[in-house]
Amino acid sequence: MSRSFEYPERVHHVAEAERKFPDLMARVLPFLDVGDEPADAVVRALSAIPALERERLMEAALNGDETVPQDLGRYVSACRTIPEWVDLGRVAAAGKIFLRSGALGGMTLGLYSLVHGYAAPAGNKPLAFSGRLTEKAARRLAETGRFVTAVNELDGMRPGRLGWKLTLKVRLMHAQVRSLILQSGRWQTTAWSLPINQHDMLATVLLFSSVFLDGLRKLGFHFTPQEADDYQHLWRYVGWVMGVDASLLPATHEEAARLGAFIDLTQGPPDQDSRTLTRALLERPVLDARNPAERRRAHRQVAVAQGLCRGLVGDELADALELPATYHRYWPKVVRAALKTLERARLGAPRLNPLVELLGERYWSSSVAHGLGGKPASFSIPERLRS
Repeated sequence: MSRSFEYPERVHHVAEAERKFPDLMARVLPFLDVGDEPADAVVRALSAIPALERERLMEAALNGDETVPQDLGRYVSACRTIPEWVDLGRVAAAGKIFLRSGALGGMTLGLYSLVHGYAAPAGNKPLAFSGRLTEKAARRLAETGRFVTAVNELDGMRPGRLGWKLTLKVRLMHAQVRSLILQSGRWQTTAWSLPINQHDMLATVLLFSSVFLDGLRKLGFHFTPQEADDYQHLWRYVGWVMGVDASLLPATHEEAARLGAFIDLTQGPPDQDSRTLTRALLERPVLDARNPAERRRAHRQVAVAQGLCRGLVGDELADALELPATYHRYWPKVVRAALKTLERARLGAPRLNPLVELLGERYWSSSVAHGLGGKPASFSIPERLRS
């Protein structure tokens, strides 16, 4: 790509990126200004319909009703045929990898994957505009957990199953937020490109796939190259249903890691929104405390979470996010030492895998249920942004 090309303001370290990733500069950056037209068309078509009727139509379409509005029907039907490149056996194997992560997977998702997403100074702007991460951080985290567990469930991504349905719902949520942001008059396109664009949708897929596995490895989990590729294969399919352009989606873990390194290099350092979002995520127990005793306990929980986060993301990113450097940052090393011993035992006795997966399934089920507090995760199209 010629250096005379005007890169968006959000693209950093251009010369270094052109030297290290010349193919990705041309392949990925043009998608900073590309949205998701099929989902955008549905949002436009349903915009004048009352919220309850809109939700009913969406459920009907997801359940196979062909009498729904044309754009909605076309949107859903386009994802009913599984692409030929999808291997459902590999998808099922990937789900077992997720279950095996258990409670440490929950820690990794919240303190590593999501924090890396918040650190992106342009990609985090739709979250900052919506206000949901700062005002309802615990609820949002539980909904994210519900989505991730649903797509990892056995057959969860088969058309008509819960993971598949939630993916299509989340995709419409993104389209609606994109529309609301653009209507707000506050979005700085020159600085941030299109909100929730294809580039940032790809980055989100990487957070839940290659970045997630990277975090688990930091805690001592062992994955074979085939397992890592299988997990990426699952999220390649999820990304396709989510509306990410097929040409962007990596087929292997190695390719995903390279895309992630490119995005990390070019996205720039964390900004104030990065720090605000991270603080809201980590400090939510204090905000939820109802009395002095709960508040003291919550402060201890927050200190541990901040330390674990620093230990996982590293000092450079932790400093940029203004995370305190306490002795709690060494806990990931302690976990890693213990888990590597357990992983050796598991690898030596494969019959333990079903038990580990069962325990992981119980953790994820109870954790998500607790986070949702008895209220189902609806993934409804939002009516408005934060005022």
